[in-house]
Amino acid sequence: MKHTLFFAAFLLIAGQIFSQKFITRNGHISFYSEAPLENIEAHNYQASSIIDTETGDIVFTLLIKGFEFEKALMQEHFNEKYLESDQFPKSTFEGVITNLDEVNLLEEGTHQVQVKGKLTIHGVTKEVTAPAIIENKDGQLVAKAKFPVAVADYDITIPKVVANNIAEVVDVTVDVTYDPYQAKK
Repeated sequence: MKHTLFFAAFLLIAGQIFSQKFITRNGHISFYSEAPLENIEAHNYQASSIIDTETGDIVFTLLIKGFEFEKALMQEHFNEKYLESDQFPKSTFEGVITNLDEVNLLEEGTHQVQVKGKLTIHGVTKEVTAPAIIENKDGQLVAKAKFPVAVADYDITIPKVVANNIAEVVDVTVDVTYDPYQAKK
């Protein structure tokens, strides 16, 4: 009985040390649209994400209305006319680190990874692949990535009258700091 209890405790502790999940509720996602007449930039600091260092699974979710713009009118048009955020309130990403066998995210340092998964925007889901950097520093994981998103791929229609104001492809930037996940007791 003692050995069984000791073994169960060892497995529980080892599982927490060697397989950890990391979480954030205030991740930073931004996008930048460079166009002939106007550059548009928006930031969202409310992205939730979880990463499993054992499986490489990574999930993001954010509310579209959380994007903040320099001009209130841009924000209004973004939500009402382009992303239709009342009808499509969230964007999600569900993916995996494809080269997890080459890195140990629990080891301090900077790790180059490849992420592949399904990105849903405006009710449309497309597969995306992007390089990312994940740094393990002081018990936290800091993930950074940048990848292009073609607006037309997600059925976002840009009226011809403002076509020179909005790029056909926008750059999406991810800058997220994760803390170790602590299960509620």
